[in-house]
Amino acid sequence: MNYFKELKVWQKAIELVTDTYLKTQSFPKEEIYGLTSQIRRCAVSIPSNIAEGCGRNTDKDFNNFLGISLGSAFEFETQLIICKNLNFINQEDFNFLESEIQHIQNMIIKLKSSIEKKL
Repeated sequence: MNYFKELKVWQKAIELVTDTYLKTQSFPKEEIYGLTSQIRRCAVSIPSNIAEGCGRNTDKDFNNFLGISLGSAFEFETQLIICKNLNFINQEDFNFLESEIQHIQNMIIKLKSSIEKKL
C-alpha cells in the first residue's frame, strides 16, 4: 500500500501545501504563530495523512486516515474563509485556493467511498 506518490489526490494536496505557503508569506507578522501557522499545518496534514494511511496494512486503516485528511481539508477551508474575511488574502487567491480545496475534498470522498465498498 506504499503507493501514495501515485495518488492524484496526494499530488494535488502537495501542490496545495506549496500554494498555501506562498500565499501566506504576506500575512501579517503577528499572525505567524496564529492563523498563518494553523492554515499551513492544516494544508500539510492533508497529504501527510493520505501518505500515512497508505503505509498502513489494511484498507480499514487507510480509510480512517483518509477521514482525518478530509477533516483537515474542511478545517483548511474554514481557515481560508477567515483569512478572506480578515483581508489577509485577496479574492483571486481565495477563489483559487477554495476551488483547489473543494476539488481535493471531493477526491478524498470518492476514494473513501471506493475503499468502503471493499470493506
